[in-house]
Amino acid sequence: MKRSIDRILTTHVGSLPRPTDLLDVVQAKEAGKPIDERAHAARLREAVAEVVHKQIDLGIDIIDDGEFGKPSFVSYVNERLGGFEVDSEAPRQSPWAGSREAKSFPEFYGDGHVARRQNHMVCTAPVTYRGMAQLQIDIDNLKAALNGAKQQEAFMPAISPTSAADWQRNGYYKSEEEYLFAIADALREEYEAIVKAGLLLQVDDPHLVTYWIKEPDLTLEQFRKWAQLRVEALNHALRNIPPEKVRHHTCYGINMGPRVHDLELKHIVDLILKIRAGAYSFEAANPRHEHEWKVWESAKLPAGKSLIPGVISHSPGRTSGAGGRAHRPLRQAGGARERHRRRRLRLCDLRRLEGGAPEHRMGEVQVTRRGREDREPAAVGLTLTSRRLGRAM
Repeated sequence: MKRSIDRILTTHVGSLPRPTDLLDVVQAKEAGKPIDERAHAARLREAVAEVVHKQIDLGIDIIDDGEFGKPSFVSYVNERLGGFEVDSEAPRQSPWAGSREAKSFPEFYGDGHVARRQNHMVCTAPVTYRGMAQLQIDIDNLKAALNGAKQQEAFMPAISPTSAADWQRNGYYKSEEEYLFAIADALREEYEAIVKAGLLLQVDDPHLVTYWIKEPDLTLEQFRKWAQLRVEALNHALRNIPPEKVRHHTCYGINMGPRVHDLELKHIVDLILKIRAGAYSFEAANPRHEHEWKVWESAKLPAGKSLIPGVISHSPGRTSGAGGRAHRPLRQAGGARERHRRRRLRLCDLRRLEGGAPEHRMGEVQVTRRGREDREPAAVGLTLTSRRLGRAM
């Protein structure tokens, strides 16, 4: 995993807005309609090349395929995990139904969420991984697009066992723990194939923190016990991969509505840092989380690890000014290492991002800070995130 003490490295956390024609294919597949597979394969390869070159043109250093080969960052497991069938009993409702936020704002949190239109699955047999052919297409398309490109590094996202188990209901295993670890064993094949292909693995793990929101009767102690088991399951899946090949990403979902119950970072930071990853990506710019840079004044970041806090948020209805964005990485780096607070950080790449298309400007820019035991300047890198934009995500 590349780092820099000379300039800001830019990246994002995965899912980018799909072209309309790719979305049409996704919707056709969901509806069971026939598609021209050969034409779609050619168009997908072309679209991946376009989005890769767009990221590079915008000055993004650590890039991916936009997850264009997946219907979404989580529902793709419908196609890649075996042992499941369509869950005809699953209610088509907002994932926030019954949550702390829905109870606080019942008029806002209705039934209009995009997840209501997507199929959910139920486990009816042992969980297996059957998505290697599809994964290889994604890998091949990305590597073809990278041929001759001048990016610093490339990554590929994959869903966490926790979020997959939330999306797919257990109807086979005797316990939720047995089910969770079965999914972890299956997803291990995907994780290891991504790293073997020479790409960084990013594990998308939003449910690790959104579970607190969705279960309003949980105490903090109960939540932490639940989260500890999920961290153990993820580490089980990552056991054969060097931590420096892994980025862990968690966030509070694509919810653009009122949010007053997000889990505070201080209540889970110690568990997140137990995950076998070389970098940790999380929200840090919206009004619910911007102040949490102070957590890193007391939380100990292990040597050699990096923080990737988001310093431009997708959640507020307003885009923050460049001045505010420029100061956020300084605060984050300073929180992680107080003696580096006043180090001069070159923010020239931030200006380059200002010229991007609106969907890229509205993404989440993040800063990477490397944990060190010596006195070298903090390694800082901005990352541009567009994962949570648009209903297609």
